[in-house]
Amino acid sequence: MQHLWAVPHISRRAWKVWQRNLEVFVKTWKVNFFPPFIEALLYLFAIGLGIGTYIGGIGGIPYIQFIAPAILAISIMNSAFFECTYGSYVRMYYQKSFDAIIATPLTIEDVIAGELLWGATRSVISVTMMIPVFAGFGVISLPLSLLVIPLAFLGGMLFAGIAMCFTAITPSIDTLNYPSFLLITPMMLFAGTFFPLTLLPVFLQYGALAVLPLTHLVIIARMFTLATLSWTIFFSLAWILVVTALFCVISINLMRRRLIA
Repeated sequence: MQHLWAVPHISRRAWKVWQRNLEVFVKTWKVNFFPPFIEALLYLFAIGLGIGTYIGGIGGIPYIQFIAPAILAISIMNSAFFECTYGSYVRMYYQKSFDAIIATPLTIEDVIAGELLWGATRSVISVTMMIPVFAGFGVISLPLSLLVIPLAFLGGMLFAGIAMCFTAITPSIDTLNYPSFLLITPMMLFAGTFFPLTLLPVFLQYGALAVLPLTHLVIIARMFTLATLSWTIFFSLAWILVVTALFCVISINLMRRRLIA
């Protein structure tokens, strides 16, 4: 039996799966492109301008500028995670798209790799749609904030890999609610998003840095949008790269086991 950490063989045909998903996405562009604008505006008005009026600044930074990178990071997480859980599960189980694709020269590894790439692309699309909105309100620093776009692909691959692991082991689409409520929602609240990580007890700060992927995305995104680069960016980037590679490999091998069985 193939080990979960064995490096899978992936061919260039994986891009065909990505292309297929992109073509479906473009056909429903009105539904897919509109939500990022609304999501960005809701967060900015409700939290940044609403609650931020009572909070004032954090470390000399206006609250709306403090949460802007966190909103971008949350969008990266949500776009990739939900695309590779609910989206991938529907394509695998209900639409039988995976079975149809595997009947071609593409392998299972190619299919899952294509799904992971598409999950990361969804993150890039969401962030790319949101940045002009944030720039229009003057809450991010250009042009350095544009680096959030390549960061979105890397972060998207990370959460796509995590999501695909859950998709591989879930017995039904309903049980995907568990990682959503027990993992994604707590991360959105306790990863240095809406308040500084330093407000948490020290052991929780270290816990967030050690096990919560969103924490590192928020750290890097905040450096880019506020134009305050620090050497700690290398630690967060290294953490994301290592964990992304680990989860992507494991997710492909888990999905291979499920689809073969």
